[in-house]
Amino acid sequence: MEYKDRTLSDLQLPDNPLVMVLESVEKPGNLGAVLRSADAAGADAVLICDPLTDLYNPNLIRASIGAVFTVPTVACSSEEAIAFLQSHDIQILTAQLQDSSLYYDIDMRRGTALVMGTESTGLTDVWRRAASAHIRIPMLGRLDSLNVSVSAAILLFEAVRQRQI
Repeated sequence: MEYKDRTLSDLQLPDNPLVMVLESVEKPGNLGAVLRSADAAGADAVLICDPLTDLYNPNLIRASIGAVFTVPTVACSSEEAIAFLQSHDIQILTAQLQDSSLYYDIDMRRGTALVMGTESTGLTDVWRRAASAHIRIPMLGRLDSLNVSVSAAILLFEAVRQRQI
């Protein structure tokens, strides 16, 4: 397969798209694992906002087991992504601990963008302000977070579950 640099204007989204958005996630292995989950969940696109890792990074390609070639993936700024999502009437759900609802209590059957930030600092305020809702995964143990790729998989497959009901 040949990789093609895509822009937001290249994306051809269906009705009620499912989009994964990652802001400034830097570890190639995490990005690759999220792309792998996005492919498995049938996500319509992955937006890598304010990227800190090259999409051609061999570790990213290896971790994605080729999903970087199967899921339409666009690198762009957060501002460009927000404008694109809003112009396509796609709700923006930000994964964060503060002021958030449990992820399974939010309707993901309509066009949905699941937005995640870095494990160390989370999302920037630009995403928090643009959000339609803030969501979180309940943490029942002593730790307050999961690996970004694990969290992305949980949220993607919740959207899949809701859309199959």
